[in-house]
Amino acid sequence: MFMNKQHLTMARTFSMAMIATLGLASCATYDDEFAGINSRLDQLDSRVQGAAQSAESANQSAQQANQRLDQIESRVQKLETVPGRKPRG
Repeated sequence: MFMNKQHLTMARTFSMAMIATLGLASCATYDDEFAGINSRLDQLDSRVQGAAQSAESANQSAQQANQRLDQIESRVQKLETVPGRKPRG
């Protein structure tokens, strides 16, 4: 059986319609996948921001602790340089 021109045109049209339908269906799938990926990226971004804030807070606390240690160190050095007292008696 030979296909005539009308059959070939119908087959091409049907094939193109199927390809277009499958293409649109796959786009919806990709949209869902991209939405899931974007959601995970947003979660990771918020975790990273939280970790950065915690690190900044820890850094500030460490700097304050170092300042207190520097103050104590200067007091200790002063006490070590003061001449000792003579015992009574």
